[in-house]
Amino acid sequence: MASPAPEDLIVTRADLDDWPVVRGWAVDEGWNPGVADSAAFFAQDPEGFFIGRIDGEPVSAISVVNYGADYAFLGWYLVRRDVRGRGYGLTTWKTALAHAENRTVGLDGVVAGQDNYRRSGFEPAHRTFRFTGTAPAAEAPADVRAVRPEDLAEIIAYDGACTPADRPRFVEHWLTGPGHHAVVRRDGDRVTGYGVIRPGQDCPRIGPLFADTPEDARALLAALTAQAAGREVAIDVPETNAAAVALAEEAGFKPSFETARMYTGPVRSYARERVFGVTTLELG
Repeated sequence: MASPAPEDLIVTRADLDDWPVVRGWAVDEGWNPGVADSAAFFAQDPEGFFIGRIDGEPVSAISVVNYGADYAFLGWYLVRRDVRGRGYGLTTWKTALAHAENRTVGLDGVVAGQDNYRRSGFEPAHRTFRFTGTAPAAEAPADVRAVRPEDLAEIIAYDGACTPADRPRFVEHWLTGPGHHAVVRRDGDRVTGYGVIRPGQDCPRIGPLFADTPEDARALLAALTAQAAGREVAIDVPETNAAAVALAEEAGFKPSFETARMYTGPVRSYARERVFGVTTLELG
C-alpha cells in the first residue's frame, strides 16, 4: 500500500491544545523542553504555530514566531519519526514560512540540519553550545534578588538590548511561568543583568542569562543554580562570547551538543557581549 503523499498533508495553525503532542516529539529527540514553556511561546505570537495532519493524525509541526515588523524566529521543526522521508516536513516548512512575510528569520539549527537550512537561505552567524553540569551548592549573592512586578518594564528594555527584537509579551510570561524563577541584579537604580531558571523534561534549564559584565553574570548564575543545587542543569552558551564559555567551564559544566544560530538576512545590532546564556533554542 502506498504511503500518503505530501499533497495529502493538511497544515493548519496550531493552538495550545495541539502542542502537548509536539512537545512529546521533542522529548523523544532529547531536546529537554521546558515543562511550562508553551504558554509563553504562544503569548508572543499565537498565529505562529503550525501542525500537519494526515487523516486527522498529527505528523509534523513547526513554529514561525513574529517579533515586530522586521524579525521572526523558526523553531519546533519536527516530523513524527515513523513518517519521515515522505516530504511532510518540507510542506509544513513552506506553509509556515509564509507567516514571516518579508521579515528576517532566525533559527538555532542542529548540526545535521544545517546544510538543508543553508539551501533554504539561512546563513550561520555563530555556534551555540549546550553546557550541562551539576549545580553547585553555593548561596545566592546578597545583591541578586527575585524579580518583582515593578521590575518588569526595565527588564523588558534590558532584554530588548540583548536580542535582535523587542519581545515584551514573551518576557512578561517567561518571568512568571509555572516553576520559572527569575532573578535580577542592579547597580543602584540600573539593571545590570537578569536570568531565569525553569524546569525541563530531563533537567532544569537556565535561560536567558543576560549581564553587563562577567561579574554580573557570575552572581546571577550563582543565584540561579542555588535553586537546583546538586542537580544537573543546562545552559545554552554562544561560542562568540568567550567570557560566557569561560563562566560555564568555571562552574564545571561540559558541552553536550551544539547548534548554529542562522539568519536569512540582517538583524538589528544588539549587545552580544551581554548574552551569557540564550533564552531558548525554540524561540531565540
